[in-house]
Amino acid sequence: MSVKIGISPIAWQNDDLPDLTAAYTMEQALKEAREIGYTGVERGQRMPADTEGLRAYLDTSDIALCGGWCSGSTLVNDLDAEIAVVREQVEQFVALNSPCIVYAECSNTVQGLIGTPVNDRPKLSKDEVLAYAAKLSELAKWKADQGMPMAYHHHMGTIIESEDEVNWLMEGSGPELKLCFDTGHLLFGGGDVMATLNRWGDRVHHVHFKDIRPGVVQDTRENNRSFLDAVIAGAFTVPGDGCIDFQAVANALKAMDYNGWIVVEAEQDPAKAPPYEYSKMGYDHIVEVCGKAGLEITT
Repeated sequence: MSVKIGISPIAWQNDDLPDLTAAYTMEQALKEAREIGYTGVERGQRMPADTEGLRAYLDTSDIALCGGWCSGSTLVNDLDAEIAVVREQVEQFVALNSPCIVYAECSNTVQGLIGTPVNDRPKLSKDEVLAYAAKLSELAKWKADQGMPMAYHHHMGTIIESEDEVNWLMEGSGPELKLCFDTGHLLFGGGDVMATLNRWGDRVHHVHFKDIRPGVVQDTRENNRSFLDAVIAGAFTVPGDGCIDFQAVANALKAMDYNGWIVVEAEQDPAKAPPYEYSKMGYDHIVEVCGKAGLEITT
């Protein structure tokens, strides 16, 4: 088994906070990511929308599509309506050999509301999450039938944020629904990184290596700051620059024969954390922990 190392361009081109990264271009993001050693990139909003245009755009930088965000509304849509919304992205990702679509419920999220504390996110009961998971499984089955795995991204500010909610989502869904395991979001949400990874290793299809700065997270919680406030303040950072033990994560991935992408996703203020410097720091740390774990890296 082996892994590939990719990155989200969000450090150079933040879709939620475009003014934060106005001095950078997507072309620079791809060029520098490839120079560092990353072989894949998740889709960004400022990339070409059409499939062939996107293919040529990525080929120019010799970089693969290693996933991409999908804002879901399964909580409020019926299956046919949600399929209609995601069909074009599914077809594009199949055509470009993406390993998955990274899906999160966004119909009632507060993650993009800078005036709303992340503590005030929507919450569902266990029974409600189980019902949602069953409904989501139907969408995941449809995507799987099209040849595109669906990896659910637990995310701050959404209905699936805490460890309990991740557990309920996995318990209530079928095996077609995979997990995008995000270390930073899980710890920010108060979860146990290793316990969750070990429990759901057989469902993990995509991995985000994201570190956190605990002091910023604590301030965000205690002073009712928004998710975007937390990003600007530096709640997230690259692997090796925060508090998460990525050696333990890499060891666990090796033990479970993980075979897929490890993706750096670490949105920060580039004035405080220059994208090239920090992205290289993250890449080097991943290479180090994978080497010690015996995880082969392929290109």
